[in-house]
Amino acid sequence: MTLSIPFDNSYARLPDAFHRRTPPTPVAAPRLVALNRGLADELGLDPEALSGEAGAQAFAGNAVLPGSDPIAAAYAGHQFGQFVPQLGDGRAILLGEVVDRAGVRRDIQLKGSGPTPFSRNGDGRAALGPVLREYLVSEAMAALGVPTTRALAAVTTGEAVHRERKLPGAVLTRVAASHIRVGTFQFFAARRNLEALTALVDHVVARHYPESATRPDRALALLEGVVAQQAALVAQWMHVGFVHGVMNTDNCSIAGETIDYGPCAFLDAYDPKAVFSSIDRHGRYAFANQPAIAHWNLTRLAECLLPLISDDEDRAIAQASEALDGFAPAFEAAYLAGYRGKLGLRTEEADDAELVQDLLDRMAEGLADYTLTFRRLGAVAEGDPAAAARDLFVDPTAFDAWAERYRDRLAREPDDAGARRGRMARANPALIPRNHLVEAALAAAVEDGDFAPFDALRAALSDPYGPEADASPYADAPPVAEAPYRTFCGT
Repeated sequence: MTLSIPFDNSYARLPDAFHRRTPPTPVAAPRLVALNRGLADELGLDPEALSGEAGAQAFAGNAVLPGSDPIAAAYAGHQFGQFVPQLGDGRAILLGEVVDRAGVRRDIQLKGSGPTPFSRNGDGRAALGPVLREYLVSEAMAALGVPTTRALAAVTTGEAVHRERKLPGAVLTRVAASHIRVGTFQFFAARRNLEALTALVDHVVARHYPESATRPDRALALLEGVVAQQAALVAQWMHVGFVHGVMNTDNCSIAGETIDYGPCAFLDAYDPKAVFSSIDRHGRYAFANQPAIAHWNLTRLAECLLPLISDDEDRAIAQASEALDGFAPAFEAAYLAGYRGKLGLRTEEADDAELVQDLLDRMAEGLADYTLTFRRLGAVAEGDPAAAARDLFVDPTAFDAWAERYRDRLAREPDDAGARRGRMARANPALIPRNHLVEAALAAAVEDGDFAPFDALRAALSDPYGPEADASPYADAPPVAEAPYRTFCGT
């Protein structure tokens, strides 16, 4: 069966300063271990053709398909607050772009496909564990309704990679609205390359913010658009208890998608100070810090755009500051609207934010599971006086005091309890990629070559809101951990 992908590569047509043409490095024995058939169909690709040997060869980088123009993109970035003027795709190669069935342009990228001019003495490879983690978590995020890059395929390479120990190698095929980051703008701003910055603004506006294309102040319009997208995205992270773990500016997508699932994790017991990344020693990217860090990253974007916003520096700063000032109200509105949905509230009252925060404070003090508490609130909202949510708290009476206020608030809502519970079930997932389940699936694949736990977990996570999700064995909170959960960077 012939394999073809209708590539159309707009980013590769930008000037050479944006990228380096770099073919993938072939691997010894590629084997397809995961194929996202649903996503393949969205992209207008033939899943049957992709599932064969030709697909394995293409997804490993052994075969470059006609129309592909492989490039490694240039970008810079602040990493834990420290600026690095040149980073770039050190182990990723953009094969090209396709226009999907909905008319949306999307990147297809190989991650772990060998060294590039930006590898900084690295091997350009990826280990199987991080590849499968990104596959599981990014697809879970998509099913949760959070904007995200997607995983199209994963292949093992038949080769080892050497990290702290020898590990099986793998390549992930990632799909994104684009791979343009705040760090992409920083790369050219650091070099004072206004011509490239202008070309980048024009490209991003045309691709991601076409409604701003006719505005004479396109750079300012772009900043306003990215601010709005990031505010909405981070609010959605908070609603599902997601901790990105490494919100560097090179991991901040201009398209408003979640990107780069390295040391990420989900909350079990609610803890606003939760940090899972082994390299985040000072809590810079803790759960509750994510909105402030998003604003910090956006400020770095604004700094890059100042010369394009206005020739008058004072005027440029004033206009950029006004755009940045829009982040807090946009985030707060999205944050509260999402929590109103999680509580089943259709109307708005002045004390709703305090009602939400009171619950979160009690959850933190009572070590209540974040996902299960909100899922079980549906029973409270339907009038169950002995709702199982209270059993998630160390002291259930702390929940009882809040639940009394909650019932009073619900009494002023216009709809019936049954309709409310249905809405809440669609706003509160029963399933998330629980950290202990992800680790067990990865360990089975990496240590034993057993992909059955990975396959079973990704199938379950594809329907996190469904009526059968509550009865899934993957819905349970983890056993009490002996040590805090830690994640590690995939590089």
